[in-house]
Amino acid sequence: MSEPIITIAGRKISRQQSPYIIAELSANHNGKLETALRIIEEAAKAGADAVKLQTYRPDTITLNSDTEDFRIKGGLWDGRTLYELYEEAHMPWEWHKPLFDHAHKVGIPIFSSPFDNSAVDLLEDLNTPAYKIASFEAIDLPLIRHVASTGKPMIISTGMADAEEIAEAIAAARDGGCKELAILQCVSGYPAPAEDYNLRTIPDMMERFGLVTGLSDHTLDNTTAIASVVLGASIIEKHFTLDRNGGGPDDSFSLEPADLSALCRDSKTAWRALGQVNYGRKSSEQGNVQFRRSLYFVKDMNAGEIITDSCVRSVRPGFGLAPKHLERVIGQRVVCKVGANTPVTEDVLN
Repeated sequence: MSEPIITIAGRKISRQQSPYIIAELSANHNGKLETALRIIEEAAKAGADAVKLQTYRPDTITLNSDTEDFRIKGGLWDGRTLYELYEEAHMPWEWHKPLFDHAHKVGIPIFSSPFDNSAVDLLEDLNTPAYKIASFEAIDLPLIRHVASTGKPMIISTGMADAEEIAEAIAAARDGGCKELAILQCVSGYPAPAEDYNLRTIPDMMERFGLVTGLSDHTLDNTTAIASVVLGASIIEKHFTLDRNGGGPDDSFSLEPADLSALCRDSKTAWRALGQVNYGRKSSEQGNVQFRRSLYFVKDMNAGEIITDSCVRSVRPGFGLAPKHLERVIGQRVVCKVGANTPVTEDVLN
């Protein structure tokens, strides 16, 4: 089976490339376009591969109701209604073009998570290079099919979805015409404890579904994300903010610029460290051969003399025959004159 691969804005994404890092802007604009523009700039400076938005209005994602069904219980947003939360958190639609234009100016790809068909239409007008389906929308199969009909690459987060629901989402994307599809292991907790992530699910997802697979990470540091690379994650998505203490809905579980820069650097280091199966001597080891043991003559010998155990020793450096050849060397004759403190090599043995 060939290695799955997708391409977003010319960037190939697979296990053969370094991890694709997505900086999720989400609600961290905190109601200010200027803040959103700065987040894009800082994501580019940190080395992220893309910035992602969320495209919805409160009325396209919920109903304006304060009944019990629509009130949040527990967690970061306890007591608020869904409409109130999304009214504060949403990205105004009139901001999208300035944000897309600014991302193009600073040289970082930008795309979004649409939450209904009208959001897809807006993003198509902006020529988005890809789409992301949020975890909570992974069961919205009509939305997935509509996104797939654009022909753009799609990434689906799988928080809260079981294996059957993931398979249904994938089938909907394929039925809708999506050719380039990726899925993300995700825990829809804000923040999520590392132990909830069960990262060993990632290689199982890769084998089970045969897709580019990554991680949408809501833990508070980079450890889980870096570990996911070792298990085959090709994409890492993290919420990103200018200030974790900024007071916005998502700030408290988002990375700050220094953290994102570290993620971009360290995830690539982890990916490079994976390499290939290789038992040979590595380039960085070549200079250390002097610290290995090998067989050396410890006395001068003339041609034809028999080597005894008093003639050779196993010492450092490692330029002679390996110590495992000692028994074979004892009893052989030297074919030429050899000096003390020189290596025992095949060309001086009878």
